[in-house]
Amino acid sequence: MSLKLLQLVFGLLLGVLMALFHRPLADFMQEREHAIDFIFRSRGLRLPPPLQQSTARDLYFLLGVGVALLQAARLWMLMR
Repeated sequence: MSLKLLQLVFGLLLGVLMALFHRPLADFMQEREHAIDFIFRSRGLRLPPPLQQSTARDLYFLLGVGVALLQAARLWMLMR
């Protein structure tokens, strides 16, 4: 039970950190997506364009909050 509790606490911490640092995380991923998009387009493969910066930031924020809420619910169920 101790290992499962530790896993849930670190999962909760991961979700909170994703929500707190969603801007630099999204900006970093946007740089990588644009580089990959450039490589594919230079070789003639047309893919949908990467997300806009504000959309990517919102997406990573919601993902972080979702992970934190899921882990908090699992932690609460374990402690009950």
